[in-house]
Amino acid sequence: MANIYEGAVEVSRRTMTLFFIVDASGSMDGAKMGTLNSAIEEVIPEIRKISGENADAAIKIAVLEFSSGTRWITPAPMDAEDFTWSFLTADGLTDFGEACKQLNEKLSRKAFMGDVAGSFAPAIFLLSDGEPTDEYASSLAKLKENNWFKKAIKVAVAIGEDANRDVLAEFTGNKEAVLTVHTPEALTKMIRFVSVTASQIGSKSSGVGKGGVDEAANKQDEMIDKISEVKAAEPDDDGDLEW
Repeated sequence: MANIYEGAVEVSRRTMTLFFIVDASGSMDGAKMGTLNSAIEEVIPEIRKISGENADAAIKIAVLEFSSGTRWITPAPMDAEDFTWSFLTADGLTDFGEACKQLNEKLSRKAFMGDVAGSFAPAIFLLSDGEPTDEYASSLAKLKENNWFKKAIKVAVAIGEDANRDVLAEFTGNKEAVLTVHTPEALTKMIRFVSVTASQIGSKSSGVGKGGVDEAANKQDEMIDKISEVKAAEPDDDGDLEW
């Protein structure tokens, strides 16, 4: 009897890239960077699990750090299954404008978005504790013209009171997508919440808009709804140590 599965071709899943854009300037040194490193390392297995169980898309991870200049920790997006977090160190300035420029260059089918099977809009997670030290307005303006960026789920975490929340709101497109934390416990919670929730929402097919603007807008709205729920449930940071 012939094997009915003989010659069957496995259908490749689309991909969804989760970008971590991390402020590694000198003001992040100590508890902030230590907490960030540990929290992201601990959440990676959950992202792997979401990716492995997802019939619609495989999740990839890309990491950009910015301080005095920028550095892609991942030369290209890596499958969550193969990704291991590399602990970052903090030093230097806060070249946020350069980070926007680098992200804009990679959000292209000629760069990070050229997956053969096709890509869902990415999820972009920005973490920062300070004020840009370079000219960022022109680079951010160009980034906001990028169609992949327009469609992306965008969330930012402001770490401590010195973080410029207005700049982070410019990046995400609205202040509702900016979370503020003042303690290591809160930072750990928010890194897990954003990473897991953005991965879940970003890597599913909504069946609306077929990956276009409608689907992307729905996903960003869904993410903001989840953020609003968290803010309502936990209006104040917990823990004793504040930055």
